[in-house]
Amino acid sequence: MTIGRMLRHLFIPPWRVRLAFPGSTLRAIESAIRECEASHSGEIRFAVEGTLHLRALLRGQTARDRAVEVFSQLRVWDTEQNNGVLIYLLLADHDVEILADRGVHARVGTEGWERICRDIEAMLRVGDFAAGVLSGIRAVSARLVEHYPSKPNDKNELDNKPIVL
Repeated sequence: MTIGRMLRHLFIPPWRVRLAFPGSTLRAIESAIRECEASHSGEIRFAVEGTLHLRALLRGQTARDRAVEVFSQLRVWDTEQNNGVLIYLLLADHDVEILADRGVHARVGTEGWERICRDIEAMLRVGDFAAGVLSGIRAVSARLVEHYPSKPNDKNELDNKPIVL
C-alpha cells in the first residue's frame, strides 16, 4: 500500500460519494438496471463505496477484495441461474470491479469484464461518474442478453436500487 492511497482514503470526506452520485444519479442507475433487466434474465447490482476503513487499508485490502465481500453480503451469488453481476466502485481509488456469479462468468470471462471496467474507469477519470456507470450497466446487460435472454415470467431476484456503502 502506498502513502498516497492511504491519504486518499483517510481524507476524502464522506459527502464526496453524494457529490459524485446525487439522488438523481442513483435513481437513473436504478432505472437503467430495471430497464436493462427487462431484456434478459440476469441480475445486476451496483455498489459504490467512498473509502475503505483504516483497518482494511492496513491489511492491504484491494478494491477487488472488498468487491468480493460486497458480492457476498448483497447475495449477488444467490440467483436461480447463477447469473448475478456486481459492479463495484471504490471511489477513492477510481477502481471498478465487476464480479459475476459462476454461470455467467464462465461465459463472459475475466477479459470481458475487465474491458467494461476499464471503459467505466476512463469516464471516471474525467469526472463523468453517471455516464460511466450507466454505460457499464448497458455493457454488462449486453453480455447478459447474449447468454441469458429474457424468458416469460422472469422474476427480479435482486433489488435494483444502487447501494452506497
